[in-house]
Amino acid sequence: MQSIPYIPDNAPFTPEQRSWLNGLLAGLFSVAPATPASAPATASLKIAVLYASQSGTAEGLARKVTKELKAKGHIASLISLEGYTPAALAAERYAVIIASTYGEGEAPEAIRPFYEQLCLEHFPRYGDLSYSVLALGDSNYEQFCKFGIDLDHKLATLGGVRLCDRIDCDLDLDEPFARWKNTLLTRLTEIVTTRPADNAPDAAISSTPSPVASTNSPAHTRANPYLAQIVDKRPLTHEISSKLTLHMAFSIDDSALKYEAGDSCGIIPQNDLRLVEEILNTLNFSPQAPVQLPHARATTLIDALLNHLQITHLTRKMIEAYATINQCHTLSRLLIPEQQSHLEKYTYDRGLIDLLHDYPGVLLDPADLVAMLPKLAPRLYSISSSPRAHAGQIHTTVAVVRYRSHNRDRGGVCSTLLAERTPTGETLPIYIQPNKKFRLPQQADAPIIMIGPGTGIAPFRSFLHERRVLGHTGRNWLFFGERSATTDFLYREELTAMQADGHLARLDLAFSRDQDRKIYVQDRMLEQAPTFYSWLKEGASIYVCGDASRMAKDVDATIHAIVEQQSGLPREAATEYVQQLKDQHRYHRDVY
Repeated sequence: MQSIPYIPDNAPFTPEQRSWLNGLLAGLFSVAPATPASAPATASLKIAVLYASQSGTAEGLARKVTKELKAKGHIASLISLEGYTPAALAAERYAVIIASTYGEGEAPEAIRPFYEQLCLEHFPRYGDLSYSVLALGDSNYEQFCKFGIDLDHKLATLGGVRLCDRIDCDLDLDEPFARWKNTLLTRLTEIVTTRPADNAPDAAISSTPSPVASTNSPAHTRANPYLAQIVDKRPLTHEISSKLTLHMAFSIDDSALKYEAGDSCGIIPQNDLRLVEEILNTLNFSPQAPVQLPHARATTLIDALLNHLQITHLTRKMIEAYATINQCHTLSRLLIPEQQSHLEKYTYDRGLIDLLHDYPGVLLDPADLVAMLPKLAPRLYSISSSPRAHAGQIHTTVAVVRYRSHNRDRGGVCSTLLAERTPTGETLPIYIQPNKKFRLPQQADAPIIMIGPGTGIAPFRSFLHERRVLGHTGRNWLFFGERSATTDFLYREELTAMQADGHLARLDLAFSRDQDRKIYVQDRMLEQAPTFYSWLKEGASIYVCGDASRMAKDVDATIHAIVEQQSGLPREAATEYVQQLKDQHRYHRDVY
């Protein structure tokens, strides 16, 4: 019986290379000689399973779809849209696409070249392509699932035919994913069974499913987190600092959790009980009132507000639901397109409690309250420990968010939970969020440049400890910035010790408030432009971690400026040079 070979997970290839090779093998063996008559073949379709992933969620779902398609007898190839081309998609007959939305409605960073090329006016039509899109997003953002929506519409405009309608998934994606997948599988079965007998199938394979190149699912996931004990909690900032940043350590000794340097730790948070009680008192609702959460789960109202629903930020969807419940016309006027700026001004830095006070008397039923609130999302923190240097533990670096707005003291849901409401020795539910696009170079002698102001230093602490344990000889250069060296120099002792013994070849510091003119990491990069560029010419990889809205954009512009200035290339050629760094997996960004 003919079986399809595949590249095992421990082969010396990147996940993208492995996916491409597995797809190639599947295609080659799909046209192999038919099985003997004694082993009847099953008609199947050749299907490209494409994913656009920023944090790994889309890739994980794509792997599940690929596995099920193979179990159904189809030839399924798992392929990232990173490095994929619209021409390759045009050559496909069937494609399913799982697409995450990133930032303000954009494609994930690595996928943008594909989408930009797809949007060129002269690109050929997709008249032979049947496809379906599953869009992933977060309804807390205004541009919910926008990239998946745009991609679906673009393919339809170019002549593609939908296998089934797109479904847009919020953070609670299990049910919509299952619904989309079941509809898709049913439609594919219909195509196979209704295809005329004299039409050659896309491929013929044995009824025995081929091996799937994927690892076993971890024992602890977002849906099944591990209760980890906090074994260390200490401030990294001085007590007189204007901010508090904590070093947190969780014990994972008795768990099946595995992680790599560059991954993130997901923490399932809990809302502040004091805020929940204020909401209940304002509404005069009983804490023990029975309510129904999605997926027919029954619980009490206080449990729903504490552990399952988001109450600290307002979104347009929340305002729409609230205004509709009891025909609140004053609030409804904020929802007309001409009032968008006023709506954004109102929702900024306000939460559910503000809405209840500003527009009282609307909610009369706990069920209406539960229905209008989004799911409370996990919080992701870059892991700041090395799995080899800190065995049995996960470290995170947490900036505690506290501020005053609209005459009310407020704080980050998870950071204040860690700082104020969970003492050392208590447990919290955690899981690992892999970040396969933020990995150390495989070459032990490769130099790396790390740019991480504030808590962006977290993965670079992990990198430095990991490289030391592995005996990597590549030079390490860190750019770190904060407000003041006296009060905010995170991991000062470790970094200065690494610099002293040579493990940290260069340490460039930018403390913005220690002089009259504010200095940031991008200023230090420009000061070291000749050396920075020489490291790039010697094969250095760049890593950036931290704030996406300003820092990451400024750093990216600075990298372009350094290349243009030091190489003597025109701007377009310098831009191409930086793009080549990305294509060669030498420019990595973990920004949020």
